[in-house]
Amino acid sequence: MRRSRRPARSELKNTAYEIFIGVLSILSIVNLVLVYVWHDDGALELILSAMNALFSVVFLGDFIYRIATAESAARYFFRGYGWADLLASLPFPQLKILRVFRLLRVYRLLRDVGPRAVWNTLIHDRANSALMTLLLFGVLVLEFGSISVLAVEEHSEGANITSAADALWYTIVTISTVGYGDQYPVTTSGRLIGALIIVVGVGIFGTFTGYLANLFLGSGGATADGSADDEGTDGSVTAGSDAAAAGGPAQVEAERADASERADASERADASDGALLERLATLLAQSERTTSELRVLLADAAREADGER
Repeated sequence: MRRSRRPARSELKNTAYEIFIGVLSILSIVNLVLVYVWHDDGALELILSAMNALFSVVFLGDFIYRIATAESAARYFFRGYGWADLLASLPFPQLKILRVFRLLRVYRLLRDVGPRAVWNTLIHDRANSALMTLLLFGVLVLEFGSISVLAVEEHSEGANITSAADALWYTIVTISTVGYGDQYPVTTSGRLIGALIIVVGVGIFGTFTGYLANLFLGSGGATADGSADDEGTDGSVTAGSDAAAAGGPAQVEAERADASERADASERADASDGALLERLATLLAQSERTTSELRVLLADAAREADGER
């Protein structure tokens, strides 16, 4: 009999999560190459080092998560490249090449499941897929946005984004649509990069708000439905026994109690819908403010471009 290649359920985590970890592994390996390419530029190298430190924390958390949920911790550690995951998560440049093993494991797991099954899972589990996509976009924008804005601003006249810390801070507050204004681009290219970061930031936080609303409403609806079902079952049993013992009046009383419970469940569902509408209204208001700021930013960039011409 041919041995099944299907991975164990405890070994294969959420499909979107596996893809997220795989892409981060690729990005961390690319960063190793970029560090050698930009070794003469200390500021850009510091940005890459900061991102690699962030990846180390993520990969260490992934190792703890996998070994805690594995059917056999020893099998995962020795036969599932767990030892490589642990070493690759340590903040030592010489060990980061071991992240290739993590990438190979993710590829093997997704290959064994099959492309069609992976796609169907991503479509079916839209909430988690959106969350992982959101996190991945956030990481990509944080790294390449910081590198880009620093590259065009660092040596410009009157620039205030001149270090890796300045670039990372500017990108973080711009993604979050806070925009303190203590760091800002002074060149046309830098402002265009900032505008792109703002647009991505609005999309990220809009997706995150929708994910939280779906999470809260889903759990609340499941609780309400479950309690209503339990109470309905208990009411039926009680009504049946009371009817057998006391006759019609007990049956009528049980039906009234059941109707009251259903009304309470409906009120809870209406309250959840109201909370969702409030969150969506808040998101729309924030999007309008961000759009206004973006228009002002683009207008300033256009005026500066006209002045330069």
